[in-house]
Amino acid sequence: MSAVVSVEAIPVAYPEPNDHGAERHLCLVRIRDAEGRVGWGEAVTMWPEASRATVELVRGLGELVVGRDPVQVEAIWRDLRAHAWWYGGAGIASFALAAIDIALWDLRGKALGRSLLDLLGGPAHERLPALVSSHATRASIEEGAAELAGWVDGRAEGAKVGFGKRGEANLGFDHARDVAFVAALREALGPRARIMIDLGVRVRWTVAEAVARTRAFEQHGIDWIEEPLGADDPAGYATLRAKTETLIAYGEREWNVRGLERIIASGTCDVAGIDPGRAEGITGFRAAARSAEAAGTQVNAHSWSSAIVHAASLALSWATPCARQLELKPLPNPMQQELAGDTFAAPADGAWPLPSDPGLGVEIDETVVERFRLDR
Repeated sequence: MSAVVSVEAIPVAYPEPNDHGAERHLCLVRIRDAEGRVGWGEAVTMWPEASRATVELVRGLGELVVGRDPVQVEAIWRDLRAHAWWYGGAGIASFALAAIDIALWDLRGKALGRSLLDLLGGPAHERLPALVSSHATRASIEEGAAELAGWVDGRAEGAKVGFGKRGEANLGFDHARDVAFVAALREALGPRARIMIDLGVRVRWTVAEAVARTRAFEQHGIDWIEEPLGADDPAGYATLRAKTETLIAYGEREWNVRGLERIIASGTCDVAGIDPGRAEGITGFRAAARSAEAAGTQVNAHSWSSAIVHAASLALSWATPCARQLELKPLPNPMQQELAGDTFAAPADGAWPLPSDPGLGVEIDETVVERFRLDR
């Protein structure tokens, strides 16, 4: 097999229409082999300083990848983890590892002429539902609910809504307003649509507030509530879980497989959010998902960045028995539809298509990469 000849880190920043136009940062990785094939990866760095640090780590770790056979992805993943022992137990090295790992899987699929889904063992589902994932931003409860319903109509089975985000919705801070919004959303979506509530970092609920809000939301039927007590409060989540019936979701802010396994083992997480662009890549996602499946826990791919992580999350969700949906940004954005063009997968009739093209299955437009690149 052809060997890796180069590993390049590319920091980019772009305006995200689905986050009120906020600037978001990513670190893309481009890996080439001796035959001229290219694999693309991504780290969801979010902030400029995190991207700068990730670029340096990718450069250092990339020296250990050059000359290796890209088909041997898992062996390379283990070696990079071992190399980063001093600084990578639960830190930003996981970003660099994630981006390199995703790019290697892409390159592996292209070298073998097989899709990522094939490499992962094939589909574990007959159908993979789509969910619109957006932030509530409108001041009017009724207008916000109607907007979400319009996005869901015909292309998704429900919506995950972010509270405490940018804009004028002011959700997550007042009990009565929050409940009124969930009631309006249920009315707008109808009785069968799925609803998930995702609490942003600005929201700070006590355990008692989380119990009261969740019980009130349950009167209108919600599937899960995400991070109502932040990223790491197992004792609080145990109390919330004992006092409510709604599924509890968290985990997307974990750095690595070990962190995800810890929250799964705690018995307080019903839906583990796993971001392959943050928590050790496709290989890391697979390892954590196996632990979740053994524990009877669902997983949900946190796929809210570029077409690269989206494509990885699509294949992983199809291949993972305990993954039951995949999220969709409702508004077109530069790092998805422009970056991947018509190769970006879109749902139809509320479900996602089976990916079949080699590797990640997306063709990256390098002119778009250069347009948003920060280190030119």
